[in-house]
Amino acid sequence: MTHPVVSREEWLEARKALLLKEKEESRMRDAVNAARMALPWVRIDKAYVFDTPAGKKTLADLFQGRSQLLLYHFMLGPDWPEGCPRCSFLHDHVEGALPHLNNHDVTYVAVSRAPLAKIETYKKRMGWSFPWASSFGSDFNYDFHVSFTEEERASGAIHYNYADRPMNRDELSGLSAFFKDEAGTVFHTYSTYARGLEALAGTLLILDRAPKGRNETTSLSFVKRHDEYPQAAE
Repeated sequence: MTHPVVSREEWLEARKALLLKEKEESRMRDAVNAARMALPWVRIDKAYVFDTPAGKKTLADLFQGRSQLLLYHFMLGPDWPEGCPRCSFLHDHVEGALPHLNNHDVTYVAVSRAPLAKIETYKKRMGWSFPWASSFGSDFNYDFHVSFTEEERASGAIHYNYADRPMNRDELSGLSAFFKDEAGTVFHTYSTYARGLEALAGTLLILDRAPKGRNETTSLSFVKRHDEYPQAAE
């Protein structure tokens, strides 16, 4: 990397110009958040059932007595030997947030199409404790466009992130939000995919402020499962 080396006064002038853009970014983020909160909702009428360590649970059960649910669609298919590295990277950031989310009337849970036993094995390897349920045998992943049938894949395009895309993938990731009212009715309020998931990973925001930034060849190309980094990274 080559950067001009300038006086402190010149640097301060450039930094103040950047600060204006950062403030503009903050105001835009506030506006996007307001628009997100204003989205209409969709009632969930389909009866989804998940396998959990505590037995079979409905979507309403996953709220664990709270009114809001953030559900991460974690890429771990029935025949996958281990979870997606990028999903795993994001979930290294979840543990510390759980008590704060729970105190804010929000339950967080991951859901994968892999059988529960495979999920539990990988969860133990990674040292995680957040709730993680299996949608094995359910339409849930397909209905939320994060799992794709052989027919969809053979067609040359799958529907992901609100558009048909020329990809041949069996699993992709996403985050969906739900609300449950006092009558127990569940509503789908929001879903995001692809780079919309980056907000879950504080490491990325920290790297954005380092001298070399993310230093990646493609999006998240540097990411590994946390037990796969060289010893020198510790």
